Amino acid sequence: MHQNSVNAYTAIQKDSLNGRELEASVLSRAGLMLKSVKDNWSDPDREQKLLEAVKFNQKVWSFFQAELSDPENPLPKNLREGILNLSIFIDKRLFEVLAFPDPEKLAIVIDIDFNIAAGLRTNNAGQ
Repeated sequence: MHQNSVNAYTAIQKDSLNGRELEASVLSRAGLMLKSVKDNWSDPDREQKLLEAVKFNQKVWSFFQAELSDPENPLPKNLREGILNLSIFIDKRLFEVLAFPDPEKLAIVIDIDFNIAAGLRTNNAGQ
């Protein structure tokens, strides 16, 4: 039931948000999914929720990788490369968490998701 509510909310947001707001919203959702797993590590369905959260994060960061790899992307090259390097770190960390589960390993990815989302919102507010 909760997942259906999240999906409905996300669908509404897609219709009303611009690109940066949507990216910030999706990153926030990715971070919240991981945070929920981390905060409820002893739940019996942790493995399933961890896998869902990791897959969602991987999809989000794969999208960024594709966008940032496009030569037509308007961001400065050094910024694109920095975010791409960050995405590689996140990929490695998420695979590590799946191979050797530990809630503390999620903290850095959660922080990155939330901080980039906040940065996107800040940049968007100034436009």
